[in-house]
Amino acid sequence: MTDTGNRLRKLLESPNFDPQSYVKQLSQQSDGDRDLQEHRQKIQTLADETAQNLKKNVYKNYRQFIETAKEISYLESEMYQLSHILTEQKSIMESITQSLLPTDKDQAAKEMLAAFPKDTEEIKQRTLTTLLEKVEGCKNIMETPGRYLVYNGDLLEYDADNMSQIQKVHAFLMNDCLLIATWLPNRRGAVKYKYNALYDLQSFAVVNVKDNPPMKDMFKILMFPEIRIFKAENSKIKKEWLEILEETKKNKVSKDQHKKEEEVPTSPVRQEVSTNPFDEDEPLGSEELVDLSPEWIQELPEDLDVCIAQRDFEGAVDLLDKLNEYLKEQPVSPRVKELRRKVDERVRQLTEVLVFELSPDRSLRGGPKATRRAVSQLVRLGQSTKACELFLKNRAVAVQTAVRQLRIEGATLLYIQKLCNIFFTSLLETAREFETDFAGNTGCYSSFVVWSRSVMKMFVDAFSKQVFDSKESLSTAADCVKFAGEHCMQLSEIGLDLTFILQSLLVKYIRAALQSQKDIIIEATRHRNSEEMWRRMNLMTPEALAKLKDEMQSCGISSFDQYTGEDCWVNLSYTIVAFTKQMIAFLEEGLKLYFPELHMVFLESLREIILVAVQHVDYSLRCEQEAEKKAFILQNASFLHETVLPVVERRFEEGVGKPAKQLQDLRKGSRSVRVNPDSTMSVV
Repeated sequence: MTDTGNRLRKLLESPNFDPQSYVKQLSQQSDGDRDLQEHRQKIQTLADETAQNLKKNVYKNYRQFIETAKEISYLESEMYQLSHILTEQKSIMESITQSLLPTDKDQAAKEMLAAFPKDTEEIKQRTLTTLLEKVEGCKNIMETPGRYLVYNGDLLEYDADNMSQIQKVHAFLMNDCLLIATWLPNRRGAVKYKYNALYDLQSFAVVNVKDNPPMKDMFKILMFPEIRIFKAENSKIKKEWLEILEETKKNKVSKDQHKKEEEVPTSPVRQEVSTNPFDEDEPLGSEELVDLSPEWIQELPEDLDVCIAQRDFEGAVDLLDKLNEYLKEQPVSPRVKELRRKVDERVRQLTEVLVFELSPDRSLRGGPKATRRAVSQLVRLGQSTKACELFLKNRAVAVQTAVRQLRIEGATLLYIQKLCNIFFTSLLETAREFETDFAGNTGCYSSFVVWSRSVMKMFVDAFSKQVFDSKESLSTAADCVKFAGEHCMQLSEIGLDLTFILQSLLVKYIRAALQSQKDIIIEATRHRNSEEMWRRMNLMTPEALAKLKDEMQSCGISSFDQYTGEDCWVNLSYTIVAFTKQMIAFLEEGLKLYFPELHMVFLESLREIILVAVQHVDYSLRCEQEAEKKAFILQNASFLHETVLPVVERRFEEGVGKPAKQLQDLRKGSRSVRVNPDSTMSVV
């Protein structure tokens, strides 16, 4: 680095460096734009050198960085353990404190009233009016006479499903209702809050949420079917809210009861005697016979809330099973009914959470095993039908999504291979998981069969769109159908045979493909027939002749050598040879696509194709006058009737399992025409 650069570095590194004065001095000393550009280049060079040195230092001290990061990680784990220990100690101290508190509710209420002395009703109404002026949209709150403020404060509202924080609210507890107001992000003058909801004190229940980190200092407000969870600033404020809410609700009930007694004149009440002989008197002392004093029963509703919030579904269902087992032999009493009512509400909440777990909106990763947890708990709750319906709906969406995400390749067969692997593997995994989850519920298996048909229809739609709608060749279509059939047969390993459903859904597409290919072959054959000169084939090279022999051998014609002549000549017409290769290829492809519903379509297609060639030979024999050419036509006819058609009949019988009577009749009729070429008989 030059001396100028060293001086500039020292200047910039000096503790008393002032950028504004430096720039001002530099602009005064510079002669023009060129000096400023040069100085800018020096500063840029210095910045690049500094950055390079910084990189070198980072590389040089890289090991120290790693060791420091490890130390920080160790320190973090130790701090976490320390925090956990402190939390346990705090919970123990709180439990000891609560056990030492006076159990007399009246004494606790007196202490609370002493801590919060009552103001006069007029002062409370004035205070409420002042506070409500800060709330937007609640001008009519004070229209109710005798309404005054009891307690208010800030709370945090949490989502009841996933326990995530929703918003900050301010609650106003009045002597007959509870007002919830949300904070305004953009305040307007004295207005701080916005009206959210107003609940009558008799329309909701207050439930304490047991502290279980991270859920702490929370309580529930239950309004059927709505549930709202609020968090106080600390345990002291939470306790105040619970006690004051309970006290206010009791005061309102006693006040309403007092009003009713004043409005309705008292009269001697006559005890009604039931005349219904089917009424059964509740046994005296039944309430005393039911022992609901165990601690786990007293804390059961709160424990269920905690299990649902922590997604401990197995623990929640275990608690329900334990309660049902305990109450199985117990008589029904008002206390048991009240407990059942509270528990049924938790069962409803648990069912809703499990249903949400199985909804298609949730993540579909993990395969069918990811749903086992929710399904098994729904089955344990006695909701097998709902579990089956949701499980199959979830798997249908998963299979449909997997098929849609499959990228369409250029080669159709490659795409179909991937499609079959994804679809039938998913179907096999779903079937195995279904058998595991619903092993004891045989009534659900019919639903699985119906579901299998619906997803198979979805598969066939995607399959046919790529194979048949894109006008692929019959050979490609045959390979694709054969591949799908082989995959479908793998389902028989678990006793699930969907081959008939697959074939019934594909039959209309295969029928259309066979008829289309038949029309193409007939059109090509007629075009060649129109240009027929009845000349021998000259293949020019021995390689071409050997290739033709191999092709005929693969077609099943082993006696082709007798139709070859000297050099590279073949004693057959090009039209007959081309027809033979095309005819055998159509037969083999059709056999790959064959199943019983296509028997008549396939057989009639073969008959129509053969009839075109037979009629052409018949017509040529009748019209040809030259003896040598007529003998050549008879030789081609002999090859067609005595070699090609028997091969077609034999191969058809091998592939289908029964002879083709129509093809036999066609060959016999065409043979009589060949024997009597001068007759006027025509082949129909």
